[in-house]
Amino acid sequence: MNFRVLKRAPRYQNIRTLVVIHDLLVAGIAWLLARWCAQALFGASWPPPLSLFIEGLLLMAIQGFVYWRIGLYRGLWRFASLPDLGNLVRASLLGSVAIGAVLLIMEHGVEIVAPMLWLYPLILLLSLGLPRLAFRTFRDMRTEVRWRRTSQRTLIIGAGRSGRLLLPELRRRGGFELVGFLDDSTRLKGTEIDGVPVLGNIQRLPRIVREAAIDLAVIAIPSATNNQMQRVVALCEESGVEFKTLPTLKELGASITRFEDLKPVAIDDLLGRDPVSLDWNAIRSGLTGKRVLVTGGGGSIGAELCRQIARLDPAGLVVLDSSEYNLYRIDYDLRGEFHDLIMDSVLGDVCDPATVETVVARHRPDVIFHAAAYKHLPMLQNQVREAFRNNVVGTMRMAEAAARHAVSTFVLISTDKAVNPCNVMGATKRIAELYCQQVDSRADTRFITVRFGNVLNSTGSVVPLFNEQIRKGGPVTVTHPEISRYFMTIAEAGQLILQAAVLGRGGEVFVLDMGQPVRISYLAEQLIRLAGKEPGRDIEIVYTGLRPGEKLFEELFHAHESYASTGHQKILLARNGVGVVKDLEATIQRAERAVQRYDSAELREILTRLVPEMGRVPPKERKVVPLKQA
Repeated sequence: MNFRVLKRAPRYQNIRTLVVIHDLLVAGIAWLLARWCAQALFGASWPPPLSLFIEGLLLMAIQGFVYWRIGLYRGLWRFASLPDLGNLVRASLLGSVAIGAVLLIMEHGVEIVAPMLWLYPLILLLSLGLPRLAFRTFRDMRTEVRWRRTSQRTLIIGAGRSGRLLLPELRRRGGFELVGFLDDSTRLKGTEIDGVPVLGNIQRLPRIVREAAIDLAVIAIPSATNNQMQRVVALCEESGVEFKTLPTLKELGASITRFEDLKPVAIDDLLGRDPVSLDWNAIRSGLTGKRVLVTGGGGSIGAELCRQIARLDPAGLVVLDSSEYNLYRIDYDLRGEFHDLIMDSVLGDVCDPATVETVVARHRPDVIFHAAAYKHLPMLQNQVREAFRNNVVGTMRMAEAAARHAVSTFVLISTDKAVNPCNVMGATKRIAELYCQQVDSRADTRFITVRFGNVLNSTGSVVPLFNEQIRKGGPVTVTHPEISRYFMTIAEAGQLILQAAVLGRGGEVFVLDMGQPVRISYLAEQLIRLAGKEPGRDIEIVYTGLRPGEKLFEELFHAHESYASTGHQKILLARNGVGVVKDLEATIQRAERAVQRYDSAELREILTRLVPEMGRVPPKERKVVPLKQA
């Protein structure tokens, strides 16, 4: 058997040797001082030099043995503590008793030994203890200065449950000098939480950052609304302090607040809304144990739908996508996270009749979520043939296959750009809406349309574009100072789509409550600030003018539509929409032949005829139509 001997580092061996030599010399000096004090105070005789030398050597040998026996050198001076002081007392007393006994044996008189028994240990204790105390104090002062120099003076914004749980985590981690809390609760003003004072309300942040030299502000308000988060971040930016935040309540779930949860503030934190409350029982009853097909399953919305559906224990999940890479990514993610999920990934095009028929006939889905679509507005403006082929013909193929194979529910993922569209992308999505509503009137399948606005951080959206421009040093390009859009997070969109799918009975157009529109210039400014830069100084914002087919404002309802509430507060039902469009199916079949001929001019004419708004909406004069509740 091999044993490995653990050796101390040479540096510590050298230090320990020096400490031993120091203590032995101190013992000798203490003995001489005790002898001198005994002579001065009590008239004791001073021994001859040779006798004194022999006494000193004997003393150091005895005292060294005592040091070793009581374990005086097991600790280092920089960690000297009360137990070490106790060892010093024991070493001094035992050493004096031992040397006194030896002196009596050597026939020294009691008048000499008696005063030495209390003078020597007292002098020795002071001589051993004071250097250790001074060294420990010196090291602690250096450590304190270095700690203060390297630690961050930290302020916690929010003295609620999350802030209180975060406090011991920051202390345990070290490197954080906790200065105080800020909270708007008047009840907490002037109080202390585990020794850390509540310094006032959040509005005082700039002043406290300046007066207390704060290095880091931690936003510990997971329940903050969109407006509250924007206010706190604005104060942090005004203060010029580094700031981080905890995830939202939805992201935290039931987990305890941990240091690892801290993250830089993201644009989702500023534009996200209150957590979505869902009727999961209804969603499970509609999807658990069902076979589900998601087209465009590798895209931003499609992939999120796949993840949400996989958590609901479906009987099977089929993911159809024309992008090999996107399909590979979602397949890899789902199989890695959901080991028991029965799924099939199909690389194919929704515009291909053979692909659509084979997939639907072979897998016999109960529910189809049709998310496959082209959505890049400026690019599609000059690609009318591809836009019509994918967004209209692809929807028609999937809808007809769903009706033919008696699929229970077909959910079309639409967009706010389908409302009063003045661009090719919006017009094609509007036709897809109309077609699904028309097929619903003659099929047993429930056709449901879900309409919503922009999704933060989705592929090809403005947020990744702005982040890339910021990374390159700018400029950030915005088309118009007043342009605004509706935004929601990918997770929220996916969850509300699932909720709408189980709410509908067939033929409905559900509109997700998108909150208030956000100016794109505000979005750009916030992304620049979140990157630690100043708009206009570090990164310029350049206005390039509206692009063809682009509107200043997007709308969620047509002028002739009203809305009604549903069983969910964030899902609205569009009413009084356009009824049956005359010759819609025949017109789309004609358009399909134009697609085959690559006749873009005829396709534009068909778009304008089916969606008259496309030809007459002046984009710069479009105003948001007030909603009329039914």
